[in-house]
Amino acid sequence: MIRVLIVDDHKMVREGLKIYLATEPEITVVGEAENGEEAARLAAELRPDVILMDLIMPHVDGVEGTRRCLAACPEARVIVLTSMPDDDLVVPAIRAGALSYVLKDIAAEDLAEAIKKAVAGQPTLHPLAAQRMMQELTAPQNSRARVDEISPREMEVLRLIAQGLSNKEIGERLFIAERTVKTHVSHLLEKLQLQDRTQLAIYALQNKLV
Repeated sequence: MIRVLIVDDHKMVREGLKIYLATEPEITVVGEAENGEEAARLAAELRPDVILMDLIMPHVDGVEGTRRCLAACPEARVIVLTSMPDDDLVVPAIRAGALSYVLKDIAAEDLAEAIKKAVAGQPTLHPLAAQRMMQELTAPQNSRARVDEISPREMEVLRLIAQGLSNKEIGERLFIAERTVKTHVSHLLEKLQLQDRTQLAIYALQNKLV
């Protein structure tokens, strides 16, 4: 059974989603929240498999809500479900950790499929979101991501991350402590303004460092 948490500031939307999902025998709605702050609290308490996250909400929006929910429940998958195909929020939402980005006009069966795919770690992206991500990936690197900001040791760590090695494996390869590797990873994320190891690996591949 796939456990779903619905996050939206409109009660009618939440009720509609529950009606949609009630027809799916493999999916159960375990909770609902009106904003990102409440969502993070419920995510820690309910441990949902999938979080349906609206973007435009009062107090704590969907981008920050995604960050907080994943901090509280790292194993959850976040699907952004929004009525506004806002270009400016696509990349921030993905960077915050959202796996999928779909619009509220999605067909019920397609939403259910997106939820099932999310559990398997497979993203579902609205064409707009896919286009924006491709633009981000193919855009010239700006000053925040210059290779010359990275030290030689950090470069070694970055290349090994791109090869799929864990912190422990990187430490063994470079003959340094695992906690030292974690420090290098933190410095890389800060210098390149990236969110996680996956983005570091993508950066290394984009810039032909591997």
